[in-house]
Amino acid sequence: MAAPRLRVSPPATGSQLARTAQQVSDEVELYHRTYTTLLRSSGETLLRVLEPSHRSMTSSLHALAGSEELDLGAFLYAIRRLPDAVAGARVIVMGQEAEVFARHGIGPLDDWMPLEAPARRRRWYDDGNGTMAVLLASASDLDDLVPTLVAYQIEWNKVRLRLRGADWPQAGEAPDPIECAAVLGGTEDDWLQLSEAWGEEYVARLEGMAAGRLNLRIRMLGGSSVGYARMTRHWWSPVRATMAEHALEDRPMYFVSSNAHSMVNLLSGTARRREDEITAWVETDGPDDLRAELAAFQDGRTDGSWENFLYFSAKDFFESQPAAMKEHRSEEERSVGITHVSSRTALRVSAQVIALDSLDPQWLDPRLGDVDSERLARCPAVIVNIEYPLGLAAYNILREITEAHDTLRGVYILGKAATLNADVGDVMISSVIHDEHSGSTYWLDNAFAVSDIAPYLMFGSGLDNQRAVTVKSTFLQNREYLDFYYREAFTVVEMEAG
Repeated sequence: MAAPRLRVSPPATGSQLARTAQQVSDEVELYHRTYTTLLRSSGETLLRVLEPSHRSMTSSLHALAGSEELDLGAFLYAIRRLPDAVAGARVIVMGQEAEVFARHGIGPLDDWMPLEAPARRRRWYDDGNGTMAVLLASASDLDDLVPTLVAYQIEWNKVRLRLRGADWPQAGEAPDPIECAAVLGGTEDDWLQLSEAWGEEYVARLEGMAAGRLNLRIRMLGGSSVGYARMTRHWWSPVRATMAEHALEDRPMYFVSSNAHSMVNLLSGTARRREDEITAWVETDGPDDLRAELAAFQDGRTDGSWENFLYFSAKDFFESQPAAMKEHRSEEERSVGITHVSSRTALRVSAQVIALDSLDPQWLDPRLGDVDSERLARCPAVIVNIEYPLGLAAYNILREITEAHDTLRGVYILGKAATLNADVGDVMISSVIHDEHSGSTYWLDNAFAVSDIAPYLMFGSGLDNQRAVTVKSTFLQNREYLDFYYREAFTVVEMEAG
């Protein structure tokens, strides 16, 4: 999405939609209000206090929260967005910056064990004694994390009751997913995914669930809008310094929110230079699905894009290489004007600064079309591409950039979203966006249409003139809430565009 012109709705229209949506989702609003007010306390809050309002919300993502039946889909969703060590935690402390924890006598976090979650970019730390700390980048992180923790605890304790009721597993037993589904409930596929998520800890985790009830406590340190804005400024400082170092700070700037690999693949030629190496690696050491896809290309059995396959395979290829190869790759990209900037703040969003006049036309992706190399060499523009943020962090970033630079010439946004009318792999282009945070509705002349992307869509469809709603959290939605937006012709559900 890129908007050359933007119109904000008249107050009556936007506020009317917001009021109606709030009436439809009273339980969602009650849940949100409950945890935000409880976390104003300077002490710890038992997570189980939030379970009744979480169940009453009947979240579409956790539809069986109020049932004795297991909701392993919601459990898996939570597991992938939390570090594995949460299973052994007692207290989870949330804050914006490491200095905030230090002022409250917690840490220093540098001495704690840093942790990762598979599907959420957050900085977690574990003191090894049951206390975990997590840095939040915006209010959306809170709206995402708290319901995720509650869902995790609810489903953990439901599984525990099933395990104890079956007096299972016995010491030394290693039940497989088929047995778990038969004895405890849930589908074999869900249990298989659970065993893959826990890996070697699968049996130990089941034994731990049977042994003890999960009873987490949470605590919030700070959480003000000023704190989030200050943290965003700290995040932007090294990006701005990189631009200054290369004399790019005063150049026309185009801001892109996408991911850390797409633009680099299209512009650097790093993967295409190593086509033979990557192909050989896939044949000998690549995962089964990539080997099968490569065979389909070699036999002419697929209509897919060879470049897309090459770029996708390159990610695993480079991760398998020694550090020297990765450094050589970075040097190659710097030589064509692409500089990577990592983040050390709670805002775990990497960035790339791309000077267009340094790009080498011979290594540009052929799908970009004919490029006038002389004009490209004279182009003064710089692209700042960031890895997509979560929720309100997107607003904080864009506000910081627009306040810090008067050379911004364009904003381009892409990402993944839920859909109420399309399928996986479809591309949705919105021209109307309703933002739940502000209650505003925006009409925009999107710079893109289906005709721009149709030549490159091999398997999905393109849908333009869509309406999007920017929600507070993936959990903070229920059936009535989504039905309301669908009746109002809002078919795209995401967390950043508004």
